[in-house]
Amino acid sequence: MMLPGFPDAAPLAGLGGGILIGLAAALMLLGAGRIAGVSGITARATGISGSGMSKSSAWMFLLGLPLGATIVVLASDGLEASFASPVFLLIAGLFVGIGTRLGSGCTSGHGVCGVSRLSQRSIVATLTFMAAGIATVVIMNAVGLEVLQ
Repeated sequence: MMLPGFPDAAPLAGLGGGILIGLAAALMLLGAGRIAGVSGITARATGISGSGMSKSSAWMFLLGLPLGATIVVLASDGLEASFASPVFLLIAGLFVGIGTRLGSGCTSGHGVCGVSRLSQRSIVATLTFMAAGIATVVIMNAVGLEVLQ
């Protein structure tokens, strides 16, 4: 399926991924009684936070993220992927980390779990994430910055 103006869009793959993310978040909430917020789980795994799931469970969750992506790449005959430079990724990661601590959560906690529970705080946080992301892309395009190699 091709969307007009978006030749590289994959709406069915996006729908499938969204369903899997929602299912995983629901299973974690129903099975473990925890919100699937990656920044909170990371804080628990690294010892920044003392509350939440056990430290070993947090590490297993975090290790499953790249492992799951690796399985998808291997099962799909190798997806083409391109990434920003390691320096750019490090800087971006630091900004994201600071933002998640300031916002008391990340897009997975607020955007997937919080919005689905109609949390006003999560709705505001998600709108803020989206506005900041859109503004960043607009500014980078306006000044001609290309982050992919």
